[in-house]
Amino acid sequence: NLGMSYFLKSQVGFSRNDEADSYEKMKLTVNDALKAHFRPEFLNRIDDTIVFHELSKAEVTTIVDLMIKRTSVQLEAQGIGIELTDAAKAFLVEKGYDPTMGARPLRRAIQRHVEDALSERLLYKQFRAGEIVIVDVGTNDETGEREIEFRSVEGFEPPETPELAETGPASGTTD
Repeated sequence: NLGMSYFLKSQVGFSRNDEADSYEKMKLTVNDALKAHFRPEFLNRIDDTIVFHELSKAEVTTIVDLMIKRTSVQLEAQGIGIELTDAAKAFLVEKGYDPTMGARPLRRAIQRHVEDALSERLLYKQFRAGEIVIVDVGTNDETGEREIEFRSVEGFEPPETPELAETGPASGTTD
């Protein structure tokens, strides 16, 4: 994260127009920061430095989909499906993405706002096999704040599991 304070202060980032120039400028700045911070003997042991682009909201939304997939697989084992609305995904991106930290806090936001609340509802049998849990955003009547809400609809059909082909005896074996 060395050298990033320069970019946060100056608001130099990646616009899609001059992405290659910005990347080279960022890499030079980071390398200068490394040279100022570490001794040459240490830097000599490093093969390469990698400078990551700042994630776009679309990329973070894709990460939300990937992280929810794990929850989806666990629910499918119970015969329950899950779908997030675009509003729910945007809410999670808003709560779980920080330009300085990247997508790291996203896992905690998904756990706090979706998985923990959903686990509690499953424990109290609010959702049953054959249902699809719709994750959306609503407004809390008491606080007026936006929050994740859940509802269910009928019609979940678990994905078919492929049947394994039966095989004969392995070659070279005798019965």
